[in-house]
Amino acid sequence: MSRDRGPRRPRRLDRSALIAASVTALSLTASGCVVVHGEREVLPATTRAEAAKALQQFTAAYNAADKAYDASLDADHTTGALAAIDSARLKAGRTNNPAGNPSHTPLKLTDAKYTIPKKAGWPRWFVADARGNKGGEARWLLVFTRDGLEDTWEVAYLTLVAPGDVPEFKTDEDGWAEAVPANSTDLAVSPADLSEDYTAYLKDGGKTFADGPHTSAWRQLREKRSTRPGLVTQYIDEPVTNGDFAPLALRTKDGGAMVFFATRHFEKQTAARGASVPTPNDDVLALTDGEIKQSLTMEFVSNEVALDPAGPGQVSVLGRIQGLTSAKGE
Repeated sequence: MSRDRGPRRPRRLDRSALIAASVTALSLTASGCVVVHGEREVLPATTRAEAAKALQQFTAAYNAADKAYDASLDADHTTGALAAIDSARLKAGRTNNPAGNPSHTPLKLTDAKYTIPKKAGWPRWFVADARGNKGGEARWLLVFTRDGLEDTWEVAYLTLVAPGDVPEFKTDEDGWAEAVPANSTDLAVSPADLSEDYTAYLKDGGKTFADGPHTSAWRQLREKRSTRPGLVTQYIDEPVTNGDFAPLALRTKDGGAMVFFATRHFEKQTAARGASVPTPNDDVLALTDGEIKQSLTMEFVSNEVALDPAGPGQVSVLGRIQGLTSAKGE
């Protein structure tokens, strides 16, 4: 099942730490290191060196978990949508292959670029854009987040996009990016509303989103699959915006934003009398509770990345990764 965790509060500073924080707000060294004191300063989320270390640690944990099919091995490095998708995938894999992943190939991420916004308060976050040895030529976009200085950096969103689709980001003279508030009103759709608007679009259509594989083409595919001989498929889509599923947005050079957001989807297959639901694959069966007699309801979590233009215009969904998190047979 997915983990919809609320925002975690950073540890309280004791009296001596508060006094120290009032004396020195931050320290910048020639190497670019940032030492944070207090939570109200507008600061880069991290240093580039620390961002690179976080990517390295995530990749090592992700590979260990994938090799052993053991969700506990990368649980401290994933959160939000990715945690929901990844933990279910590993659970299914372990059920079907208790000895580990027989097809494991280590993930290698190279040519990494880091976009680090300046902001106040928590959570602080940054985006890593890397080339992977899986997924063809697509760029891997990973959003790292944490809720306190002593927390481990965790990946909340992971999507793959075509190299030419990654936009240029707005940066200051030091190369730091700009985080866009969730309630921003200078975009076609406020980041806080994207999840709800996307699920409404999947149901009813409309002009909010530009045509593409994750919008118009997906709606057409669903319509085609909704009614087949002896089988009816129903779709229900829900926005997910709380806690570690909150949207995160970066200002692009043209004034718009790249927004990462999450959604939840249900797909119910119901067989007509005298017919049966098609037998799902082993990974689906591993996540299924109950006996599949006349129906199978599958729950998915999806994370998307979209370009949200400044002012009026259509939102373009650039990438989407979706994973089954649970299923129920009846």
